Amino acid sequence: MTMLDAVHPVAYDQDAVILLDQRLLPGREEYVRCRTTDEVAAGIRDMVVRGAPAIGITAAYGIALAARLAPDATAGFLPAIEDAARIIGASRPTAVNLHWAIQRMMRRVHALAGIPAPQARAALDAEALSIHEEDVAMNRAIGRHGAALIPDGATVLTHCNAGALATGGYGTALGVIRGAREAGKSLRVISCETRPYLQGARLTAWELVRDGFDVTLITDNAAGALMAKGLVTCCVVGADRITANGDTANKIGTYTHAVLAARHGIPFYVAAPSSTLDPTLPDGSHIPIEERPADEVLFVQGHRVAAEGVHVINPSFDVTPWSLITAIITERGVHRPGVGGYGFTQQGG
Repeated sequence: MTMLDAVHPVAYDQDAVILLDQRLLPGREEYVRCRTTDEVAAGIRDMVVRGAPAIGITAAYGIALAARLAPDATAGFLPAIEDAARIIGASRPTAVNLHWAIQRMMRRVHALAGIPAPQARAALDAEALSIHEEDVAMNRAIGRHGAALIPDGATVLTHCNAGALATGGYGTALGVIRGAREAGKSLRVISCETRPYLQGARLTAWELVRDGFDVTLITDNAAGALMAKGLVTCCVVGADRITANGDTANKIGTYTHAVLAARHGIPFYVAAPSSTLDPTLPDGSHIPIEERPADEVLFVQGHRVAAEGVHVINPSFDVTPWSLITAIITERGVHRPGVGGYGFTQQGG
């Protein structure tokens, strides 16, 4: 049984949003049942669930759960859901999928105005499930499109985790890798550890080993040395937000890898569903960048690794300019830049 068959990062049973606790991987596989809006928001904020598409799916299920908890009376039903949308929407700032999913759910909420609460709840459950199922379908399409870009025998470098754990299933960057193997290609994967939260070491390597890939783990600062030795064929990463011109926010360290790839003439690909596109922002300078707690840098698994009194800067994301991105792969196909960037004008799957 593969990881894809056995593990589901997000699920919903009408009484709770169920999250695989990714903070505990790879040591333990435990699930957290979020029974309230506040618990759903905490699950996103505290990185029980992470990855832009998975966060969006969690938010959608959170709105459906809020409808289940809301009073039947018309006067209280809509305000309760609107409160939930505000609470969940404030949980993390950078991943646009969070807000895209909430906006889609709230459009459905308002379209159901005047319908009895039981029917409205069922319709919102169905909408959230559609968001989840559509994400998996988009990821598989990304995998098919991206597979054509991966040469047989390639060594692919990836950063952070953009796999099944970060999505509804299958993955974006790892979807491209999975798609290449399903197309009959032989490949190796280099997973950067992704300091300070170690998503590459804890999550990406875990996924790929369980699915039988040839995967090698490296420290983030080893990537340039491997590129210089000709050991990297291409880079494939995910994204948390892509602006109209193609500037891309992804896990901190992505920009560094893109600069190194450009220096060594290595293709650098971004894989993401169209729900990650944000055409309302002209470029990456407008993307809000989340600053994470200092303890994520000061401590490793509860052990302090830095001197008392030292200052910490811990941005969770950086922005890679479109000019360093060879192509952006969505479920709609492979997009290449024109003069001035990519020119994205539409969001949504």
